[in-house]
Amino acid sequence: MTISSKFVVGLILLASCLFHVTCLHDNHHVHDDPRTGRHREALEIIIGGGGGSSPPDYQDCPPPPPPPPCPPPPRPPAPNPFESKRIELVYPIIQKFKQKIKNDPFGITKTWVGTDICNKYKGFFCDILLDYNQTALAGVNFNGFNFDGPQLILQGFIDELPDITVFHANSNNFKGAFPSKISKIKYLYELDLSNNKYSCEFPQEILVSNKLTFLDLRFNSFSGTVPPQVFMQDVDVLWINNNNFMQKIPDNLGSSPALYLTLANNHFSGPIPKSIGQAGKTLIEILLLNNQLSGCLPCEIGLLKKATLFDASHNFLTGPIPLSFACLGQMDILNLANNQLYGPVPELVCKLRNLRNLTLSYNYFSKLGQECLKLIKKNVLDVKMNCIPGLAGQRSPDECHAFFSKAKTCTGGGSFSWMPCSVSTRRNSLETIRTTSSLGSRRSYSALNPNVLL
Repeated sequence: MTISSKFVVGLILLASCLFHVTCLHDNHHVHDDPRTGRHREALEIIIGGGGGSSPPDYQDCPPPPPPPPCPPPPRPPAPNPFESKRIELVYPIIQKFKQKIKNDPFGITKTWVGTDICNKYKGFFCDILLDYNQTALAGVNFNGFNFDGPQLILQGFIDELPDITVFHANSNNFKGAFPSKISKIKYLYELDLSNNKYSCEFPQEILVSNKLTFLDLRFNSFSGTVPPQVFMQDVDVLWINNNNFMQKIPDNLGSSPALYLTLANNHFSGPIPKSIGQAGKTLIEILLLNNQLSGCLPCEIGLLKKATLFDASHNFLTGPIPLSFACLGQMDILNLANNQLYGPVPELVCKLRNLRNLTLSYNYFSKLGQECLKLIKKNVLDVKMNCIPGLAGQRSPDECHAFFSKAKTCTGGGSFSWMPCSVSTRRNSLETIRTTSSLGSRRSYSALNPNVLL
Protein backbone atom coordinates (compact mmCIF):
# COMPACT_ATOMS: atom_id res chain seq x y z
CA MET A 1 0.00 0.00 0.00
CA THR A 2 1.26 3.37 -0.95
CA ILE A 3 1.80 6.27 1.48
CA SER A 4 -1.23 8.12 0.16
CA SER A 5 -3.40 5.06 0.64
CA LYS A 6 -2.23 4.78 4.29
CA PHE A 7 -3.01 8.46 4.89
CA VAL A 8 -6.58 8.02 3.60
CA VAL A 9 -7.17 4.98 5.80
CA GLY A 10 -5.94 6.95 8.85
CA LEU A 11 -8.32 9.80 8.23
CA ILE A 12 -11.23 7.35 8.00
CA LEU A 13 -10.33 5.73 11.31
CA LEU A 14 -9.97 9.16 13.02
CA ALA A 15 -13.37 10.24 11.78
CA SER A 16 -14.94 7.02 13.04
CA CYS A 17 -13.51 7.56 16.51
CA LEU A 18 -14.79 11.11 16.66
CA PHE A 19 -18.27 9.93 15.76
CA HIS A 20 -18.41 7.36 18.56
CA VAL A 21 -17.18 9.85 21.14
CA THR A 22 -19.87 12.32 20.16
CA CYS A 23 -22.61 9.73 20.44
CA LEU A 24 -21.50 8.59 23.82
CA HIS A 25 -21.48 12.19 25.08
CA ASP A 26 -25.04 12.74 23.82
CA ASN A 27 -26.26 9.57 25.46
CA HIS A 28 -24.80 10.69 28.82
CA HIS A 29 -27.01 13.83 28.91
CA VAL A 30 -30.23 12.34 27.55
CA HIS A 31 -30.69 8.75 28.64
CA ASP A 32 -31.40 7.40 32.13
CA ASP A 33 -29.76 4.35 33.53
CA PRO A 34 -32.35 1.62 32.93
CA ARG A 35 -31.41 -0.29 36.10
CA THR A 36 -31.59 2.54 38.69
CA GLY A 37 -34.06 4.92 37.05
CA ARG A 38 -31.69 7.78 37.84
CA HIS A 39 -29.58 9.94 35.64
CA ARG A 40 -26.13 8.64 35.14
CA GLU A 41 -24.83 12.04 36.28
CA ALA A 42 -26.26 11.53 39.80
CA LEU A 43 -24.51 8.18 40.06
CA GLU A 44 -21.24 9.71 38.98
CA ILE A 45 -21.64 12.43 41.63
CA ILE A 46 -22.27 9.84 44.39
CA ILE A 47 -19.21 7.82 43.48
CA GLY A 48 -17.07 10.94 43.38
CA GLY A 49 -16.89 11.63 39.69
CA GLY A 50 -18.69 13.59 37.01
CA GLY A 51 -21.27 16.25 37.50
CA GLY A 52 -18.84 18.98 36.64
CA SER A 53 -19.26 20.56 40.17
CA SER A 54 -16.23 22.24 41.75
CA PRO A 55 -15.42 21.80 45.47
CA PRO A 56 -16.79 24.55 47.82
CA ASP A 57 -14.58 27.53 48.34
CA TYR A 58 -14.11 28.20 52.15
CA GLN A 59 -11.79 31.11 51.70
CA ASP A 60 -14.65 33.70 51.83
CA CYS A 61 -16.34 32.38 55.10
CA PRO A 62 -16.13 34.75 58.14
CA PRO A 63 -13.96 33.59 61.08
CA PRO A 64 -15.75 32.12 64.13
CA PRO A 65 -16.73 34.67 66.83
CA PRO A 66 -14.29 35.11 69.75
CA PRO A 67 -15.18 33.41 73.08
CA PRO A 68 -17.19 35.55 75.57
CA PRO A 69 -15.09 37.51 78.08
CA CYS A 70 -14.58 36.05 81.60
CA PRO A 71 -17.03 37.37 84.20
CA PRO A 72 -15.55 39.94 86.59
CA PRO A 73 -14.43 38.65 90.02
CA PRO A 74 -17.06 39.00 92.79
CA ARG A 75 -17.00 42.25 94.68
CA PRO A 76 -15.46 42.11 98.16
CA PRO A 77 -18.05 42.49 100.93
CA ALA A 78 -18.73 46.06 101.97
CA PRO A 79 -16.84 47.03 105.16
CA ASN A 80 -18.95 46.92 108.35
CA PRO A 81 -19.75 50.54 109.30
CA PHE A 82 -19.73 49.53 112.97
CA GLU A 83 -16.58 49.08 114.98
CA SER A 84 -17.51 45.48 115.73
CA LYS A 85 -20.37 43.02 115.62
CA ARG A 86 -21.00 43.63 119.33
CA ILE A 87 -21.45 47.34 118.67
CA GLU A 88 -23.74 46.60 115.72
CA LEU A 89 -25.83 44.46 118.05
CA VAL A 90 -26.74 47.34 120.38
CA TYR A 91 -27.29 50.00 117.72
CA PRO A 92 -31.02 49.28 117.17
CA ILE A 93 -31.55 49.03 120.94
CA ILE A 94 -30.17 52.53 121.47
CA GLN A 95 -32.18 53.95 118.59
CA LYS A 96 -35.38 52.40 119.92
CA PHE A 97 -34.72 53.79 123.40
CA LYS A 98 -34.01 57.20 121.88
CA GLN A 99 -37.62 57.37 120.68
CA LYS A 100 -38.84 57.04 124.28
CA ILE A 101 -37.00 60.17 125.41
CA LYS A 102 -39.42 63.04 125.01
CA ASN A 103 -37.54 65.54 127.13
CA ASP A 104 -33.79 65.95 126.62
CA PRO A 105 -32.86 69.32 128.17
CA PHE A 106 -29.17 69.04 127.32
CA GLY A 107 -29.54 67.72 123.77
CA ILE A 108 -27.71 64.52 124.57
CA THR A 109 -29.59 62.39 122.03
CA LYS A 110 -28.57 64.70 119.19
CA THR A 111 -25.21 62.94 119.33
CA TRP A 112 -26.85 59.52 118.92
CA VAL A 113 -26.56 59.61 115.14
CA GLY A 114 -24.56 57.35 112.88
CA THR A 115 -22.65 54.21 113.64
CA ASP A 116 -19.74 55.53 115.73
CA ILE A 117 -21.30 54.75 119.08
CA CYS A 118 -18.03 54.52 120.98
CA ASN A 119 -16.72 57.96 120.04
CA LYS A 120 -19.74 60.08 119.17
CA TYR A 121 -22.61 58.98 121.43
CA LYS A 122 -22.67 60.88 124.73
CA GLY A 123 -23.48 58.69 127.69
CA PHE A 124 -21.98 55.49 126.29
CA PHE A 125 -18.46 54.10 126.52
CA CYS A 126 -16.79 51.03 125.07
CA ASP A 127 -14.04 48.61 125.91
CA ILE A 128 -12.60 45.34 124.68
CA LEU A 129 -14.77 42.37 125.59
CA LEU A 130 -12.40 39.51 126.23
CA ASP A 131 -15.00 36.81 125.59
CA TYR A 132 -15.19 37.90 121.96
CA ASN A 133 -11.89 39.78 121.69
CA GLN A 134 -13.65 42.74 120.14
CA THR A 135 -14.94 46.16 121.09
CA ALA A 136 -18.25 46.16 122.94
CA LEU A 137 -20.51 48.63 124.74
CA ALA A 138 -19.12 48.46 128.25
CA GLY A 139 -21.07 51.09 130.13
CA VAL A 140 -23.87 53.65 130.28
CA ASN A 141 -23.49 56.92 132.17
CA PHE A 142 -26.65 59.05 132.10
CA ASN A 143 -25.86 60.86 135.37
CA GLY A 144 -27.53 64.25 135.46
CA PHE A 145 -29.08 64.05 131.97
CA ASN A 146 -32.66 64.57 133.27
CA PHE A 147 -34.17 62.38 130.56
CA ASP A 148 -37.96 62.14 130.74
CA GLY A 149 -40.84 60.58 128.86
CA PRO A 150 -44.06 58.72 129.68
CA GLN A 151 -42.48 55.42 128.60
CA LEU A 152 -39.02 56.00 130.04
CA ILE A 153 -38.53 52.51 131.44
CA LEU A 154 -35.58 50.17 131.75
CA GLN A 155 -37.30 47.19 130.18
CA GLY A 156 -36.23 46.71 126.59
CA PHE A 157 -33.12 48.80 127.13
CA ILE A 158 -30.74 47.82 129.92
CA ASP A 159 -31.70 44.15 129.61
CA GLU A 160 -30.85 44.25 125.87
CA LEU A 161 -27.33 45.56 126.41
CA PRO A 162 -25.58 42.25 127.06
CA ASP A 163 -22.03 43.49 127.61
CA ILE A 164 -22.40 46.46 129.97
CA THR A 165 -20.57 46.47 133.29
CA VAL A 166 -21.84 49.83 134.58
CA PHE A 167 -25.25 51.53 134.38
CA HIS A 168 -25.36 54.93 136.10
CA ALA A 169 -28.48 57.07 135.71
CA ASN A 170 -28.60 59.45 138.66
CA SER A 171 -31.08 62.33 138.32
CA ASN A 172 -33.35 61.18 135.53
CA ASN A 173 -37.00 60.17 135.40
CA PHE A 174 -36.93 56.41 134.98
CA LYS A 175 -40.06 54.71 136.22
CA GLY A 176 -42.10 51.52 135.93
CA ALA A 177 -41.22 47.92 136.61
CA PHE A 178 -37.74 46.47 136.57
CA PRO A 179 -36.95 44.11 133.69
CA SER A 180 -36.95 40.48 134.72
CA LYS A 181 -33.95 39.76 132.49
CA ILE A 182 -31.64 42.20 134.24
CA SER A 183 -30.06 39.27 136.06
CA LYS A 184 -28.91 37.84 132.72
CA ILE A 185 -26.50 40.72 132.11
CA LYS A 186 -23.31 38.79 132.64
CA TYR A 187 -20.95 41.57 133.71
CA LEU A 188 -23.21 44.15 135.40
CA TYR A 189 -21.21 45.27 138.45
CA GLU A 190 -22.61 48.74 139.15
CA LEU A 191 -26.24 49.88 139.10
CA ASP A 192 -27.12 53.46 140.03
CA LEU A 193 -30.77 54.49 139.67
CA SER A 194 -30.70 57.14 142.38
CA ASN A 195 -32.92 60.21 142.20
CA ASN A 196 -35.44 58.82 139.73
CA LYS A 197 -39.21 58.24 139.87
CA TYR A 198 -39.58 54.69 141.09
CA SER A 199 -42.53 54.14 143.40
CA CYS A 200 -42.78 50.35 143.53
CA GLU A 201 -41.60 47.93 146.17
CA PHE A 202 -37.99 46.87 146.35
CA PRO A 203 -37.14 45.38 142.94
CA GLN A 204 -36.78 41.66 143.53
CA GLU A 205 -35.13 41.26 140.12
CA ILE A 206 -31.96 42.81 141.52
CA LEU A 207 -31.58 40.03 144.05
CA VAL A 208 -30.68 37.59 141.27
CA SER A 209 -27.89 39.84 139.96
CA ASN A 210 -25.11 38.17 141.88
CA LYS A 211 -22.36 40.18 140.16
CA LEU A 212 -23.34 43.56 141.61
CA THR A 213 -20.77 45.30 143.80
CA PHE A 214 -22.41 48.76 143.77
CA LEU A 215 -26.15 49.28 144.26
CA ASP A 216 -27.55 52.79 144.61
CA LEU A 217 -31.34 53.22 144.82
CA ARG A 218 -31.45 56.33 147.01
CA PHE A 219 -33.87 59.22 146.46
CA ASN A 220 -36.75 57.35 144.93
CA SER A 221 -40.13 56.42 146.38
CA PHE A 222 -39.57 52.73 146.90
CA SER A 223 -41.95 51.48 149.58
CA GLY A 224 -42.84 48.39 151.54
CA THR A 225 -40.10 46.23 152.96
CA VAL A 226 -36.50 45.48 152.16
CA PRO A 227 -36.08 41.73 151.67
CA PRO A 228 -33.50 40.13 153.98
CA GLN A 229 -31.76 38.80 150.86
CA VAL A 230 -30.58 42.34 150.16
CA PHE A 231 -28.12 42.00 153.02
CA MET A 232 -26.79 38.81 151.50
CA GLN A 233 -25.76 40.51 148.27
CA ASP A 234 -22.00 40.57 147.76
CA VAL A 235 -21.82 44.34 147.38
CA ASP A 236 -19.27 46.90 148.49
CA VAL A 237 -21.76 49.77 148.42
CA LEU A 238 -25.46 49.55 149.36
CA TRP A 239 -27.31 52.84 149.40
CA ILE A 240 -31.08 52.74 149.83
CA ASN A 241 -31.52 55.96 151.78
CA ASN A 242 -34.27 58.51 151.16
CA ASN A 243 -37.08 56.16 150.23
CA ASN A 244 -40.29 55.07 151.94
CA PHE A 245 -39.28 51.70 153.35
CA MET A 246 -41.35 51.01 156.44
CA GLN A 247 -40.32 48.03 158.58
CA LYS A 248 -37.97 46.76 161.23
CA ILE A 249 -34.43 46.43 159.98
CA PRO A 250 -33.98 42.76 159.04
CA ASP A 251 -32.19 40.73 161.70
CA ASN A 252 -29.47 39.72 159.24
CA LEU A 253 -28.23 43.29 158.79
CA GLY A 254 -24.75 42.21 159.85
CA SER A 255 -24.59 39.60 157.09
CA SER A 256 -24.00 42.32 154.55
CA PRO A 257 -20.40 42.48 153.33
CA ALA A 258 -20.95 46.12 152.33
CA LEU A 259 -18.21 48.59 153.14
CA TYR A 260 -20.60 51.53 152.84
CA LEU A 261 -24.19 51.11 154.01
CA THR A 262 -26.85 53.82 154.16
CA LEU A 263 -30.41 53.27 155.33
CA ALA A 264 -30.98 56.89 156.33
CA ASN A 265 -34.17 58.91 155.85
CA ASN A 266 -36.64 56.05 155.66
CA HIS A 267 -39.16 54.68 158.16
CA PHE A 268 -37.15 51.85 159.67
CA SER A 269 -38.25 51.06 163.19
CA GLY A 270 -37.34 48.80 166.09
CA PRO A 271 -33.88 48.17 167.52
CA ILE A 272 -30.59 48.04 165.68
CA PRO A 273 -30.03 44.30 165.12
CA LYS A 274 -27.32 42.73 167.25
CA SER A 275 -26.05 40.98 164.15
CA ILE A 276 -24.38 44.25 163.19
CA GLY A 277 -21.31 42.98 165.01
CA GLN A 278 -20.86 40.32 162.30
CA ALA A 279 -19.83 43.11 159.92
CA GLY A 280 -16.81 43.96 162.05
CA LYS A 281 -14.28 42.90 159.43
CA THR A 282 -15.85 44.81 156.53
CA LEU A 283 -18.12 47.71 157.48
CA ILE A 284 -16.46 51.12 157.20
CA GLU A 285 -19.40 53.53 157.18
CA ILE A 286 -23.05 53.16 158.18
CA LEU A 287 -25.79 55.80 158.17
CA LEU A 288 -28.98 55.03 160.10
CA LEU A 289 -30.03 58.59 160.78
CA ASN A 290 -33.53 60.00 160.55
CA ASN A 291 -35.55 56.84 160.95
CA GLN A 292 -37.76 55.61 163.78
CA LEU A 293 -35.29 53.29 165.47
CA SER A 294 -35.89 52.55 169.12
CA GLY A 295 -34.49 50.46 171.92
CA CYS A 296 -30.98 50.53 173.32
CA LEU A 297 -27.70 50.61 171.46
CA PRO A 298 -26.45 47.03 171.10
CA CYS A 299 -23.01 46.47 172.56
CA GLU A 300 -22.13 44.51 169.40
CA ILE A 301 -21.54 47.85 167.67
CA GLY A 302 -18.22 47.84 169.53
CA LEU A 303 -17.10 44.98 167.24
CA LEU A 304 -16.97 47.28 164.20
CA LYS A 305 -13.21 47.56 164.37
CA LYS A 306 -12.89 49.00 160.83
CA ALA A 307 -15.72 51.51 161.10
CA THR A 308 -14.82 55.16 160.62
CA LEU A 309 -18.37 56.59 160.51
CA PHE A 310 -21.43 55.63 162.56
CA ASP A 311 -24.46 57.93 162.45
CA ALA A 312 -27.70 56.91 164.17
CA SER A 313 -28.88 60.43 164.95
CA HIS A 314 -32.52 61.60 164.81
CA ASN A 315 -34.13 58.39 166.06
CA PHE A 316 -35.73 57.23 169.30
CA LEU A 317 -32.80 55.27 170.72
CA THR A 318 -32.47 55.20 174.46
CA GLY A 319 -30.25 53.87 177.24
CA PRO A 320 -26.54 54.47 177.92
CA ILE A 321 -23.63 54.27 175.51
CA PRO A 322 -22.15 50.78 175.90
CA LEU A 323 -18.53 50.65 177.04
CA SER A 324 -17.83 48.49 173.99
CA PHE A 325 -17.86 51.70 171.94
CA ALA A 326 -14.38 52.29 173.36
CA CYS A 327 -13.23 49.51 170.98
CA LEU A 328 -14.10 51.56 167.88
CA GLY A 329 -10.44 52.27 167.31
CA GLN A 330 -10.81 53.60 163.76
CA MET A 331 -13.88 55.74 164.46
CA ASP A 332 -13.65 59.19 162.93
CA ILE A 333 -17.24 60.45 163.19
CA LEU A 334 -19.70 59.15 165.81
CA ASN A 335 -23.07 60.87 165.78
CA LEU A 336 -25.82 59.88 168.22
CA ALA A 337 -27.55 63.26 168.43
CA ASN A 338 -31.31 63.76 168.75
CA ASN A 339 -32.18 60.57 170.55
CA GLN A 340 -33.16 59.75 174.14
CA LEU A 341 -29.83 58.46 175.35
CA TYR A 342 -28.86 59.06 178.96
CA GLY A 343 -26.31 58.27 181.64
CA PRO A 344 -22.64 59.27 181.74
CA VAL A 345 -20.60 59.74 178.58
CA PRO A 346 -17.92 57.01 178.86
CA GLU A 347 -14.47 58.45 179.35
CA LEU A 348 -12.96 55.62 177.30
CA VAL A 349 -15.05 56.68 174.32
CA CYS A 350 -13.67 60.20 174.62
CA LYS A 351 -10.16 58.69 174.50
CA LEU A 352 -10.62 57.07 171.08
CA ARG A 353 -7.46 57.87 169.15
CA ASN A 354 -8.95 58.74 165.79
CA LEU A 355 -12.13 60.46 166.91
CA ARG A 356 -12.59 63.75 165.10
CA ASN A 357 -16.27 64.39 165.71
CA LEU A 358 -18.40 63.08 168.58
CA THR A 359 -21.91 64.52 168.48
CA LEU A 360 -24.19 63.72 171.42
CA SER A 361 -26.40 66.81 171.42
CA TYR A 362 -30.15 66.74 172.16
CA ASN A 363 -30.09 63.71 174.43
CA TYR A 364 -30.28 63.34 178.23
CA PHE A 365 -26.68 62.63 179.19
CA SER A 366 -26.00 63.66 182.77
CA LYS A 367 -22.27 63.37 183.40
CA LEU A 368 -18.91 64.12 181.73
CA GLY A 369 -15.36 63.24 182.79
CA GLN A 370 -12.14 65.15 182.24
CA GLU A 371 -11.27 63.46 178.95
CA CYS A 372 -14.63 64.43 177.50
CA LEU A 373 -14.29 68.00 178.73
CA LYS A 374 -11.00 68.20 176.83
CA LEU A 375 -12.80 67.24 173.62
CA ILE A 376 -15.34 70.02 174.17
CA LYS A 377 -12.50 72.54 174.30
CA LYS A 378 -11.10 71.08 171.05
CA ASN A 379 -14.52 71.31 169.37
CA VAL A 380 -14.55 67.55 168.90
CA LEU A 381 -17.42 66.83 171.33
CA ASP A 382 -20.86 68.45 171.11
CA VAL A 383 -23.12 67.86 174.12
CA LYS A 384 -25.45 70.81 173.95
CA MET A 385 -29.06 70.30 175.09
CA ASN A 386 -28.42 67.48 177.53
CA CYS A 387 -28.80 67.36 181.33
CA ILE A 388 -25.16 67.88 182.39
CA PRO A 389 -25.00 70.04 185.56
CA GLY A 390 -22.83 73.16 185.42
CA LEU A 391 -22.44 73.04 181.63
CA ALA A 392 -23.84 75.79 179.45
CA GLY A 393 -26.44 75.16 176.77
CA GLN A 394 -28.30 72.34 178.55
CA ARG A 395 -31.95 71.42 178.88
CA SER A 396 -33.95 73.01 181.64
CA PRO A 397 -34.08 71.22 185.03
CA ASP A 398 -37.82 70.67 184.62
CA GLU A 399 -37.35 68.99 181.25
CA CYS A 400 -34.64 66.74 182.62
CA HIS A 401 -36.71 65.90 185.70
CA ALA A 402 -39.71 64.99 183.54
CA PHE A 403 -37.58 62.62 181.48
CA PHE A 404 -35.90 60.85 184.39
CA SER A 405 -39.11 60.50 186.33
CA LYS A 406 -40.28 57.91 183.81
CA ALA A 407 -39.16 54.34 184.10
CA LYS A 408 -36.32 53.32 181.82
CA THR A 409 -35.60 49.79 180.71
CA CYS A 410 -33.03 48.28 178.41
CA THR A 411 -32.86 44.58 177.74
CA GLY A 412 -29.51 42.97 178.42
CA GLY A 413 -28.44 45.67 180.81
CA GLY A 414 -25.37 43.81 182.00
CA SER A 415 -23.90 43.89 178.53
CA PHE A 416 -23.30 47.65 178.67
CA SER A 417 -20.10 47.06 180.62
CA TRP A 418 -18.80 44.42 178.19
CA MET A 419 -15.43 45.26 176.61
CA PRO A 420 -14.55 43.12 173.54
CA CYS A 421 -11.07 44.64 173.20
CA SER A 422 -8.02 45.74 175.09
CA VAL A 423 -8.23 49.52 175.13
CA SER A 424 -5.24 51.81 174.80
CA THR A 425 -6.32 55.07 176.39
CA ARG A 426 -3.52 57.28 175.08
CA ARG A 427 -4.85 59.70 172.47
CA ASN A 428 -2.12 60.49 169.93
CA SER A 429 -2.87 63.59 167.87
CA LEU A 430 -0.23 62.73 165.27
CA GLU A 431 -1.74 59.29 164.79
CA THR A 432 -5.16 60.88 164.52
CA ILE A 433 -4.02 62.99 161.59
CA ARG A 434 -2.36 60.02 159.96
CA THR A 435 -5.17 57.47 160.21
CA THR A 436 -8.32 59.57 159.95
CA SER A 437 -10.24 58.70 156.81
CA SER A 438 -11.83 62.07 156.22
CA LEU A 439 -12.34 61.42 152.51
CA GLY A 440 -14.12 58.14 153.20
CA SER A 441 -16.30 59.74 155.85
CA ARG A 442 -17.49 62.35 153.43
CA ARG A 443 -18.37 59.66 150.91
CA SER A 444 -21.44 58.32 152.70
CA TYR A 445 -22.61 61.77 153.72
CA SER A 446 -22.47 62.73 150.07
CA ALA A 447 -25.09 60.07 149.45
CA LEU A 448 -27.55 62.29 151.33
CA ASN A 449 -27.46 64.77 148.45
CA PRO A 450 -29.66 63.60 145.57
CA ASN A 451 -27.65 65.27 142.85
CA VAL A 452 -24.19 64.23 143.95
CA LEU A 453 -22.65 61.87 141.40
CA LEU A 454 -20.79 59.12 143.20
